[in-house]
Amino acid sequence: MAILGAKSFQNYIDGEWVDAASGETFESTSPANGDTIGVFPKSAAEDVDRAVAAARTAYESWRLVPAPKRGEVLFRFAQLLAEHKDEVTELMTREMGKVRAEAAGDVQEAIDMAYYMGGEGRRLFGQTTPSELRDKFQMSVRMPVGVVGAITPWNFPIAIPSWKTLPAIVCGNTVVFKPATDTPALGERYVELFAEAGLPRGVLNIVHGGGGEVGQRLVEHPDVPIITFTGSRETGVAVTRAAAENLKHVHLELGGKNAIIVMDDADLDLAVDGIVWSAFGTSGQRCTAASRVIVHEAVYDQLASLLVTRVEQMRLGPGWEDDTDIGPVINRGALEKIHSYTEIGKQEGAKLLTGGEVADGNGLEKGFYYRPTVFGDVESGMRIAQEEIFGPTTALIRVSSLGEAIAVSNGVEYGLSSSIFSRDVNKAFRAMRDLNTGITYVNAGTIGAEVHLPFGGTKDTGNGHREAGQAALDVFTEWKSIYVDYSGKLQRAQIDTAE
Repeated sequence: MAILGAKSFQNYIDGEWVDAASGETFESTSPANGDTIGVFPKSAAEDVDRAVAAARTAYESWRLVPAPKRGEVLFRFAQLLAEHKDEVTELMTREMGKVRAEAAGDVQEAIDMAYYMGGEGRRLFGQTTPSELRDKFQMSVRMPVGVVGAITPWNFPIAIPSWKTLPAIVCGNTVVFKPATDTPALGERYVELFAEAGLPRGVLNIVHGGGGEVGQRLVEHPDVPIITFTGSRETGVAVTRAAAENLKHVHLELGGKNAIIVMDDADLDLAVDGIVWSAFGTSGQRCTAASRVIVHEAVYDQLASLLVTRVEQMRLGPGWEDDTDIGPVINRGALEKIHSYTEIGKQEGAKLLTGGEVADGNGLEKGFYYRPTVFGDVESGMRIAQEEIFGPTTALIRVSSLGEAIAVSNGVEYGLSSSIFSRDVNKAFRAMRDLNTGITYVNAGTIGAEVHLPFGGTKDTGNGHREAGQAALDVFTEWKSIYVDYSGKLQRAQIDTAE
């Protein structure tokens, strides 16, 4: 039942705004103060089936649209998103909870991705190679695959959909998009602007609802050959299993337990800047967040003191207030999980240096706020140093050498992002070579990837695919090798023939 006074939204299927077949709905509320953002269709398998059928029909014509023309739609979308950047930013501060500057960055990343992938419409490079036979030409080209099921999280509710839908669409695929139930209004606005940009009906469809209903059906649907998913490791494994029956292409972007290494020759003020931004930006709710800080023993005490001083100056509050440093976490479940790890850290013997409590007072009790938390004297095997917390918590780990620091950084199941602060070029290059992560920063934090390089990680962070850059095209295309023989006779490669 719709909430009195709250705006109701719909699914977008085959170019039309429609309710869920069941008529059921769910509510999106602000994590900052509990305000209702809107009421959305609680969809199920029947709605997914309708969207997939629309996308499959649209694919047959969309794949034949020249790729430069597909790219032009992305350019128009980029321009529209730029024009509406302030509006979408404001919505994000309210529905997701990011502070305004970070929300604007999220939107800007989608704008950048739209321009970048729009340009791929005039590239989509293949290769030509010389044949071993006379009078024969050969080349490889990229081919679209079909309908893409895009399942996205709440923490980057505009940027991550852009990482998935934009390369898929410019390559000639069509999409059924399931946004997170915590941020449906942002997913809705994303699709509205894309439709306004002139995307033909059925090319991009949005179906709101839970993972158990909408997501599961997308993963299992026989007419959806590609699934791209960002979320937890556990759900990623479940997606892989469910998709295996139909041998789907599965792209997974999963967790992280990222570390910043601070060596004894580092600029400590710069390192603290990087730690604060990486550990507490987006309230620590990033897969690239720095939840570990590995510090050389010679500077450990000094860095810990500087960091705690900075953290205790940070202000919690709604993301739309300009003086807010840290906004809320996404929901009550997240708040409880984060606090449970504080208790685990204390039980393990780590020293709580600051934070470690649910914040209230000054209106904070209306939302889901957690004080930024720093643990000291953490051992690398402790759970708070091994498991993804996904909140504003970081752990200081003392080491005595670069080799030990690299071993500790690599000693987790994930391999997304890593960082080293050092003014020694030799140490920096050793770290660049030996840190087993998909992304490494030197004298910067663990966050801040740009759209024209591959994004993704090693080990349990994913299944080997990458988002962004040209690498993203490999998720959404198949290679076709083409041979043209103009000799006028049958020639057989690899078969010895007398000249």
